[in-house]
Amino acid sequence: MRFVPYLSYPTQDPFLNRQFMQTLDKFDVAILKELQTDARLTNAELASRIGLSAAPCWRRVRALEESGFITGYRAEINRQKIGLGVLAFVRIDAERNTGEATRELEDAIRQLPEIVSCHYISGTGTFELQVVARDLEAFSKFALQSIINLPNVKDLHTSFSLGEVKAGGALPLGHLGHSKH
Repeated sequence: MRFVPYLSYPTQDPFLNRQFMQTLDKFDVAILKELQTDARLTNAELASRIGLSAAPCWRRVRALEESGFITGYRAEINRQKIGLGVLAFVRIDAERNTGEATRELEDAIRQLPEIVSCHYISGTGTFELQVVARDLEAFSKFALQSIINLPNVKDLHTSFSLGEVKAGGALPLGHLGHSKH
């Protein structure tokens, strides 16, 4: 369940009259779909596309933001155009996997902007990182000076992207279309 923020004014919108919401309805899913495709839509354009008037559409977007379904809006930047030609996948093996040691490593990883993604993984290794760099020399320097010296790192294993097939895609929402309320 998610909490829908309390509104101090009465509304005819049943979405906002519920204190707790277990599922997203068709308008919520439509909003998420449209904003994943084009987050620069004006509220009026978004409302028109999903079949609501502007005010209820705006309130729904705000509620989706405040409840954490929408976590931000950002530009997608072509990394090659800004000189980051190398994308490396780095699996880190930790020395030990205690809670404190893991948190220390996570905090250190968050401080490095070259690490654009980090996942705690199952199987061999502890973390899988996505790292960007200008070129192989810059990556090598970063790996030897920064990654290997992160707290609790025992070893690292690197693979390089040879070409991007799909990246930054929208999340699938089809499973949400069958919700009942």
